[in-house]
Amino acid sequence: MTQTIAPPAAPSAAAPPVHRAGLRGALSRTPGRLRVAGVVSVLAAAAVGVIGLNAGLAQSEALSDADADTTQLVGIQDVRNDLVVADATATNAFLVGGLEPPEQRARYDEAVASAANGLAQLAGSNGADAELLGQATAGLTTYTGLVEQARANNRQGFPVGAAYLDQASAVLRTDVLPHLDDLVQANSDRVDSSFDSVGSVPWLLALGILALAVLVVVQVWLAKRTHRRLNAGLFWSTVLALAATIGGAVVLGSAAAKAGDARSGPYDATVSVSQAYSLANDAKSQESFTLIKRGSGAVYEEQFVAKTDEARDLLVRPTVDDTLVVLLNRWVASHEEIRALDDGGDWDGAVALAISEEPGAPNDLFAQFSTAASSSLESSAAQTHDALSGSGGSSVLVGWLMLVAGVLAAVLSWRGISTRVEEYR
Repeated sequence: MTQTIAPPAAPSAAAPPVHRAGLRGALSRTPGRLRVAGVVSVLAAAAVGVIGLNAGLAQSEALSDADADTTQLVGIQDVRNDLVVADATATNAFLVGGLEPPEQRARYDEAVASAANGLAQLAGSNGADAELLGQATAGLTTYTGLVEQARANNRQGFPVGAAYLDQASAVLRTDVLPHLDDLVQANSDRVDSSFDSVGSVPWLLALGILALAVLVVVQVWLAKRTHRRLNAGLFWSTVLALAATIGGAVVLGSAAAKAGDARSGPYDATVSVSQAYSLANDAKSQESFTLIKRGSGAVYEEQFVAKTDEARDLLVRPTVDDTLVVLLNRWVASHEEIRALDDGGDWDGAVALAISEEPGAPNDLFAQFSTAASSSLESSAAQTHDALSGSGGSSVLVGWLMLVAGVLAAVLSWRGISTRVEEYR
């Protein structure tokens, strides 16, 4: 009789795989759960260190960017100021007729050379600005060529010299200054973004508080599970992580506050004074054109009033030295004397006053304002640089210290849990 051997029964689909059942069984017992708690506590402690390191490095980078972009911004504004100084000097010297005074020629040459050197240096400092700086450099070449033609004709007494000077001033204001203004805005936006990043970095440490909360939850669970109130490893891990978070918050918060003070203090003063100085020099050019145009300079006078009013608004900011607006007002008052002579029919007297280098004359008062504004710019720019460049190192240091503290806290957490696991063997 033939015996039939039945094939083996297929395993039930509902039966869990052996390894999965084993895992569930392990996790259902206390040692398995302790190991899971150990992994969680280690990850939480390590997270404190990683978050701290990232926060420190991010703040240091933001401070470095703010410093570099501020330096670039100030450099661009310096070039712009050099150009309007050169234009103001050229137009004022043009009133003399014939060969301009040597000191004014030297002042013009110095301002143009400074602007050209500044454009070359700025182009190499930030590649993002290179294209517009190149266009500004090309416009400067055209401008200086037209000024030379105006001078050559003026020395020979040809009226066409005024047309060349007018064209040169137009080139400056259409082909050069607008590019620089765009660069000022772009760099100003980058500076503001960097300052915002510096201020927001300390908030990253709020994630560290979540990690600390996880450590506390693990300790509470462990105390209930083992009927012991304190686990030395977890306790000191939490203390170390808490100290690292508090210390990091203090240092990074202090750096952010210092950067905020620089932003609302010397940086604000630097930008305000630089813009006011540029506007005043532009107004100085308009003053000369009101006389050069003899009887048709009303539009230039309107520009003079608009630009000096805008400059005054910038100089009355709380961060700016009060002396500057006083000096500006003195010069504007002397301009009124020029206008009174010209409007009264004494054009020669108005020109003589406008080109006079005597103490108390308009040129002397404007020179006093220029000197004070330049000194203020140097001081506030240096203060801004010192405030931004001195904090990045401490941010990096505290970031690495937090990482070390996080690693040590992770080791202590694992040792604390391991001690409890050993008790079940």
